[in-house]
Amino acid sequence: MKVLLANKFLYERGGAETVLFQERTFLTDTGTEVIDFAMQHERNVHSPHAAHFVSRQDYRTGGYLSKIKGALALIHSREAVRKLASLVDETRPDLMHCHNIYHQLTPSIVGVAKSRGIPVVLTLHDTKPVCPVHTRALGNNLCSLCIGGDFHHVLKHRCSDGSIAQSAALYLEAVTQRWLGSYEKVDRFIAPSQFMRDSVLRRFSADRVALLHNGVDVATISPSGLDKGYLLYCGRLAPGKGAETLLRAHQAAGSRWPLVIAGTGPLTDELKSQFTENVQFAGHLSGPELSTMLAESSVVVVPSEWCENCPMSVLEAMAHGKPVIASRIGGIPELVNDLATGFLFEPNNTDELRDRLERLMSDPGLRARMGAAGRLRVEREFSLEKHNAELMAVYQSLVSGSGSAKAEYCSRSSSISSL
Repeated sequence: MKVLLANKFLYERGGAETVLFQERTFLTDTGTEVIDFAMQHERNVHSPHAAHFVSRQDYRTGGYLSKIKGALALIHSREAVRKLASLVDETRPDLMHCHNIYHQLTPSIVGVAKSRGIPVVLTLHDTKPVCPVHTRALGNNLCSLCIGGDFHHVLKHRCSDGSIAQSAALYLEAVTQRWLGSYEKVDRFIAPSQFMRDSVLRRFSADRVALLHNGVDVATISPSGLDKGYLLYCGRLAPGKGAETLLRAHQAAGSRWPLVIAGTGPLTDELKSQFTENVQFAGHLSGPELSTMLAESSVVVVPSEWCENCPMSVLEAMAHGKPVIASRIGGIPELVNDLATGFLFEPNNTDELRDRLERLMSDPGLRARMGAAGRLRVEREFSLEKHNAELMAVYQSLVSGSGSAKAEYCSRSSSISSL
């Protein structure tokens, strides 16, 4: 089987890329030929298909006209359509699996594969197909105004940072893709959480949306049993991630325990200046550094204030045998069993979070029991092996029925090339 994997970044950047590389490794290890399609970037891993990658896009630089031109390219990229067509014609994959393709690649590439009889899978790492700003949030509340496909609300409420210009660009993007029918051409959506699946069912039929939680490689992670008495936050320091709520709860509890903040982002300097007592800002961590930090922590806190999907930070913490304190929002409650593998609290609720921190940090035995329960749950329900088996089942269900359409396209191509 040949599988084309499309994602705008081909380097470890966030949760979407973690899932992408897990699946990419699985496919190559099982003898599947992987064809990469991404944006050019100096941090990309080596790919024999890099010559087909689109040029880097940034609509925030240059003059006014340059910014407009760049913004339009992020709505519908003629370059991405052209280069993907060339790549598909050269490699003739059996299936295309899209991950994070918005803006730099654009959903317009879906039509390229479908016009050639190739089935398309799209993993829903966020709610972009039903929410132009991808957060499903209006202020601090869960929003459902656009999920049926009526996107004018993004203009009415200026959903993109209160900016009418930014909101208009996102509105134009959404209606353009609706007019092109890009999402309607997707054969199967993969929803990593029931929350995500429910979010898109107003627009897409249930038989097109498969529930497939992210997975973690429990075979390579052994709970250390270590507990060095510190709290750990792993994530971006950006609006919606809740780092400030955690820091305020830690401060309200008297900053009695060390708090390690592993991550960077636009709020880094502001948070560093406000919160100094018993807080270590460790920067971005990955690989062995992150694994060690997880292995030695006492509690992992995921205080998100927007609708997380199936955060890898929660799964990785549970795999390391750590209790998790997390917001009751999005897909997180599907992962954390309140009172069993950790605690849930209401987003933005500093007092409730402080109470959960105090209860766990004052009871090492409770931490150990919850951590062990979390590890067992990951092994049973969220292993990478289970994820990969279910992913392959999705692939096989689509490839087995796509042969005739692909053969017809190949036959037409051969006839044209011989003229």
